[in-house]
Amino acid sequence: MIFETHAHYDDEQFAEDRETLLDSMAEGGVGNIVNVSATYDSCERVVDMVQKYPFMYAAVGIHPDEVGSLNEESFESMKTLFQRDKVVAVGEIGLDYYWNKENHEMQKKWFIRQLNLAREKNLPVLIHSREAAADTMEIMKNYASGLNGVIHCYSYSKEMALEYIKMGFYIGVGGVVTFKNARKLKEVVEAIPLESILLETDCPYLTPEPYRGKRNSSLYLSYVADEIARLKGITREEVVRQTEANAREMYRIW
Repeated sequence: MIFETHAHYDDEQFAEDRETLLDSMAEGGVGNIVNVSATYDSCERVVDMVQKYPFMYAAVGIHPDEVGSLNEESFESMKTLFQRDKVVAVGEIGLDYYWNKENHEMQKKWFIRQLNLAREKNLPVLIHSREAAADTMEIMKNYASGLNGVIHCYSYSKEMALEYIKMGFYIGVGGVVTFKNARKLKEVVEAIPLESILLETDCPYLTPEPYRGKRNSSLYLSYVADEIARLKGITREEVVRQTEANAREMYRIW
């Protein structure tokens, strides 16, 4: 079964049909889903949601575009959520220099604080990095030693991907790999071992072809698996089997 490693089902785009959609996952070949928070307000919603669905788990963390909501009090409050059942990762955290919603020094501060939180809780991390390759790598080398996790929605070079793999991290591959102009990501998939790839959607965003531009869901991960299989010259079943094993290993879900 497909293991969806990164989704945002608390998003308002799912408000009208969330329950029906999630109830259809098993029939659509999706076995497990990790529901990921991004804003401070979403953290508790995400954790509450996964209690209702046996196949769902939660990641708790603050996206770099949202770290302005953090202070010592709110950070301590967020940390209490890790006492709840089915919280399996810290994320999504990192750096985003594309939108520049928060200044770079503030992003770096809370990225490091959340990496330290992952070490304290002995949990994997889900790393968001957009147009911040050098600073992300520097922080990861200095503060992520001994941690594991995934570089989510990977968008950098194959050389950097291999460096992250040597550090013990997985590479998250989603709908972008199906885009005709995604030459760099296709090269990354060809260059790295299948044992280092995770399937993810980032839904409701980054919908694969042939549904690009519409709302994404975990049911469309089959198109991502097909493209990875094509690039690596293997079957979709091999892709699904190995990426599921990779996800279970990272999240320690057996």
